[in-house]
Amino acid sequence: MFLIGLQVLVALALAGSARAAAPGDDSAAIRQVMGQQAAAWNRGDVVEFMRSYKDAPDTTFIGTGVRKGYRTILESYRKHYATKEQMGRLTYSELDVRLLPDAHGEVRYAAMTGRFHLDRTARGEAGQDDGVFSLLWEKTADGWKIIMDHTS
Repeated sequence: MFLIGLQVLVALALAGSARAAAPGDDSAAIRQVMGQQAAAWNRGDVVEFMRSYKDAPDTTFIGTGVRKGYRTILESYRKHYATKEQMGRLTYSELDVRLLPDAHGEVRYAAMTGRFHLDRTARGEAGQDDGVFSLLWEKTADGWKIIMDHTS
């Protein structure tokens, strides 16, 4: 009897921990990464801003063209936003996270849409201050990472 009761308690605890890692937490984790990303941008720290992207050769940024690879994307940001004044202050709005569970209900990917706004005093090669974006996220051992960014 004790063993059966223990098995029930373990099953309930596991179900509770599965709920603790439920979709709401994944959505909150992604939003937290976006907050950290904006804070890094607003400090003028492009390298820290890029920590939200997966450091992989197939990470993709789509804007006026297609850029592949973490290093390529990083160098593009450095080129287009060469100074803190050109970076300005970044804010996000209308963020919508859609979790993408697999056939077993495990969430490993997520899609996000939203708007961005840059309030800045100088422009470099990047002239756009407002726009929309869609991001594809992957849940990795290092947390949620952007694997595809389409910003326009």
